[in-house]
Amino acid sequence: MARPVTNAAFEGLLLAAGYANAHAAFARQLNHAGRDQGTWRYDAASVYWWLRGRRPGEHVQAAMAETLTRKLDRSVAVTELGFGALDSVGASVYPASVDGAIDTAEQIWTRLAKHLHPQVSGAFDSGKALNAALSWRYDLPDEAVSRNGRQQVTPTDVQSLYALADHFTDLDRRHGSGSPHTRAVMADFLARQVAPMLHGTYTEAVGRDLMRAVATLCGQLAFMSYDAGDHATAQQHVTVALRLAKAAGDRLYGAHLLANLATQAVHLGHSRDAARLAEAAIDGARRAPAAVLARLHATAATAYAQSGERRGSQLALARAERALDRAGAVPGPGWVTYFSRAHLAGAALRCLGDLQLYSQALDHVPDALALASENTRTRALHTALVAVTHARAGDTDAACNWGRTLAQHASGIQSARVQQRVRELVTTLSPQQTSHEVNEVLRSLATMPRAA
Repeated sequence: MARPVTNAAFEGLLLAAGYANAHAAFARQLNHAGRDQGTWRYDAASVYWWLRGRRPGEHVQAAMAETLTRKLDRSVAVTELGFGALDSVGASVYPASVDGAIDTAEQIWTRLAKHLHPQVSGAFDSGKALNAALSWRYDLPDEAVSRNGRQQVTPTDVQSLYALADHFTDLDRRHGSGSPHTRAVMADFLARQVAPMLHGTYTEAVGRDLMRAVATLCGQLAFMSYDAGDHATAQQHVTVALRLAKAAGDRLYGAHLLANLATQAVHLGHSRDAARLAEAAIDGARRAPAAVLARLHATAATAYAQSGERRGSQLALARAERALDRAGAVPGPGWVTYFSRAHLAGAALRCLGDLQLYSQALDHVPDALALASENTRTRALHTALVAVTHARAGDTDAACNWGRTLAQHASGIQSARVQQRVRELVTTLSPQQTSHEVNEVLRSLATMPRAA
C-alpha cells in the first residue's frame, strides 16, 4: 500500500506542471537541471519519497524550482516546494534518522565545496554537542540501512573510500588543514561521488560498511575543519559522522568521534562540557580495545586538567597509561593506531602544564617528541607546548631555544592550532622582548605561515 502524501505543496506544483502522473519525466528534467552538480540519478522513486516527507538538499531544491519555473512559465521559489526551512543545516543537530543524516551530509558537503559556509564560524555549540552524545549513546540502533536506488554499491566501492580516507588523513598530519582548498576538494568529492552511493542500492552488510566508511571520511573532514579553525563546520561534520557511525553499528568509532568533539571543546575552553563528552565516549565504548581506551582516557585527562581538577586528570592519565601498556597484546581498529606513547606523553605534558606542575610536565618531553616522521603537525604542536611550558616555568633561555626549533618544525604547516600555540608562546615571552634573544625568537615566529 502506498504511503499518503505529506507534502501537498510539492504535489500541487507537480500537478500544475503536468507531472502528476509523470514522476519519472520530472526526475529526468531535474537530473538535467543539476548536471553541473555531477551525475544525478534521481528517478520516480525519488519523487515518491519527496512527496512523503523526505527532504532533498538545498542544491536539489534549487534545481527543482528551476525545472518547475521553466515548465510553468513563472518564477517558482524554493520556499514554495513545501520542504520547510533548512534550519538544521549548519546547526549541528543530530539527525533523527539515517535518511536525515544522508540528506544533511549531502547539504553540508555541497556548502563546503562551494565555499557557502561562513568564513569565520567560531560557533561551537556545547549544548548541541552534549545532545548529540546523548542521542548517540541512548537512541535505539537502526534496524535496517539497506536501500534500493539506481547505483549499485559493492564491497570494492566501499574499500576505495577507506583508502581515500587514509590519503586525506596522511595529508592532514603532514601539512595541516589551514588551506581551504584541500577541504573543498574533499567536500566536492563527497558531494559528487559519495552522496550518490549513499542514495544507491546496497545490501544490509554493504550498507553498514558504507555508513562506516562515509563516517570515517566525514569525521576526517570534521577534524580538518577543526584544525583550520572553522569550528561550526567541524561540529556539523562530526555530528553527521556520529550519526552515520550509529547506523553502521560501530560504537568504537562513534566513541572516537565523540572524543574528537571533546578535544575541540577543550581547544575552545569549554572544559567542563569537554569532560562530559569524554566520559560519554568512554561509557559508550564499553569494553573497548586497550588502544581505544588509552586515547579516550587521555582526552578526558586534558579536559579535567583545563578545569583545574588535578585528581581527575591524574587518574585519567594513569588509566590511559595502563591501557596503552596493554595495547600491544590486542591491537585496536586501524584508525587508532596513530595514538602512540608520544601522543600520550604530549597529553601528559599539556595536562601537567595546565595544572602548573611544570617540572613533572617537562619529564615527558623526550617521549612527546619521539614521533613517527609523518606526524609533522603533532611534532610542531608538541614543540610549541614544550617552549610554552619552559616559558611559564620561568626558564626563558630554554623557551627561546625551543622557540627557534618550533620555527623550523612549523615551516610549511598551515594549522590554526599550531598558530594558537605560537600565540601562547609569544604572549608568554612578550614581557621580556627587551632581551635581544627573546626579540630574535619573536621575530622568527612572526614569519611563520598562517592558515588561509
